[in-house]
Formats: sequence, C-alpha cells, structure tokens
Amino acid sequence: MSPHLPRLILASGSPRRQQILRVLGLRPEIRPAEVDETPLPGEAPIPYVERLARLKARDQGTPGELILAADTIVALGDELLGKPEDAADARRMLRRLANKEHLVATGVALYQPADRGEPGHLLSNVTVSKVLFTPLSEDQIAGYVATGEPLDKAGAYGIQGLGALFVESITGNYGAIVGLPLPATARLFEEMGWELLRFVAP
Repeated sequence: MSPHLPRLILASGSPRRQQILRVLGLRPEIRPAEVDETPLPGEAPIPYVERLARLKARDQGTPGELILAADTIVALGDELLGKPEDAADARRMLRRLANKEHLVATGVALYQPADRGEPGHLLSNVTVSKVLFTPLSEDQIAGYVATGEPLDKAGAYGIQGLGALFVESITGNYGAIVGLPLPATARLFEEMGWELLRFVAP
C-alpha cells in the first residue's frame, strides 16, 4: 500500500462486513465503534440508520486514518426490528415478517479526521433494499430460531445464512442487506478523493 494513503479503519466488529471487504482484497484495521444506538423520538428508519453510521465513523480516529462505518436496520413500516432480545423475541419478529415485504437499509459513512490544518471530512449515504419473505409455519420458525442464527441479526434473520431459505425475492442491493453495499461505499471514497481499490493489500 502506498505510504501516502491514510490507514483504513473499519469501525465495525461485524464479520459479514469484514468478509465483504476481504473479497476485494482489503484488510482494514478493525476498531468497533461504541455509540448510543437509541432512536431519537419520532425518528424514521432512514434518518436513523444514516445518523448511526455517521456517529460510528466519528467515534474515534486520528490524523492519517480513514474510518469506514456502517449500520444496517430492518424495518416493517415504521417499526424498527433490531436484534432480538431472546428466542421468544426472534420468533415474534419472524412471525411479523412472514409473507410480507420489509425494508432493509444500510447507512455507510466515511470520515477523514482533521490533519495539519486541514478540516475533517465526513460523508454518508443510505442504500435501501426490499425483501419479500415466504409464508412461515410455526415449526419453520421454531426450527430456525433453534439454530441460533437469528439471535444476533437485525430482524432475526441472516440472508447470507439459513435465513436465505425464507427470502422469496429482493429488490435492490444484496450487499446492503448483508451489511455493506459496495457501490455506495466506493462512491463515498470517490467523493472523498480516494479510489477504494487503491487500499487493496499487497
């Protein structure tokens, strides 16, 4: 990597985001952000996910670094479906999603801290996709929850895992549903004055 490039930081502990970047040959330093993820009163899903991505990008960072952050939400109407609290909550979410179309939005933010008199620079965008679930029986829901996969996933399912069995169709960007839309991410790098592929590890 060129010594003139800033050091790339991924402000996320998500193994899915790390895997997406590894496919491109990127090896960012992993430095998960810690921010308050409580929605603001009356905050709609799209503004919420973009605000969180921006907060996570700016949570830390020093001159000479470029911090990439993302946040993904699942929403049914205006209802946010975060990570389930327990197995019963996961079953409740899956019943709500069954045979319906829901929204998955990923906010991506890129932050370059101030350096040598230059101001800091923060950019962000949101990619929205729609997912249509198949009908689900109680036995299917119970069996899926018993695998443990839904318990750490927003909306109680992982489209890149067993949850794909229940996805009838998607409209939009698959990567955004997994956790990092690459076209939107590359655009942020370009807007910041960098080419994403320049950060590929040698």
